[in-house]
Amino acid sequence: MASLFFGTVNAADESSSKLTKDIQNIKKEIVKLNKDLFILEEDLLFPANTQFSIFLSMDVGEYFSLDSVQIKIDDKVVANHLYTSNESDALKRGGVQRIYLGNLASGEHEIVAFFVGKGPSNRDYRRGSTIKANKTPEPAFVEFRITDDEGKQQPHFTSKVWE
Repeated sequence: MASLFFGTVNAADESSSKLTKDIQNIKKEIVKLNKDLFILEEDLLFPANTQFSIFLSMDVGEYFSLDSVQIKIDDKVVANHLYTSNESDALKRGGVQRIYLGNLASGEHEIVAFFVGKGPSNRDYRRGSTIKANKTPEPAFVEFRITDDEGKQQPHFTSKVWE
C-alpha cells in the first residue's frame, strides 16, 4: 500500500511541475505580447512622420536651481513639470529628460520653454527660451539646455533642433 501512495505523490508532483512550466510559458508570452502592443500603440499614437520630442538637459552648478518648466508650442501649453530635488540633481549630473512627446504637423512651429527656479544669490528667477523649428515628415527633436555662464555669473538658456 505504501508504494502505491508514493506513486500517486510522484504523479501529482509531475503534474504540478508541468502546470508550473505551462504557467511560466504563458507569462513569458504575455510579457512579449504586452511589449509588442506597447510598440504598436506608440507607432499608432505617434507616427514617425508627425512625431516630435522635446528634451531638457542641464550643466549648471552655482547659478541656477530648477523648480519648474513649462513648454508651449505655437502658444499652446503642451507640458508642465515641477522638479523634486532628486530630479534636479539627476539633470545636473548629466541626465536628460524627455519632457514632451507628441504629434506635430509639418511646417514651422515656435517652441517656448519657461524656466522657474532660484538664480544667483538665491533670488527667484524666471527665464524663457524660444526656438523656431521646421517640422518635416521625419521625427523631430528639440533640446533645451541650461548652463552656467561663468563670465556673467548667470545661467544661460539655449535651444537646439537635432537633425
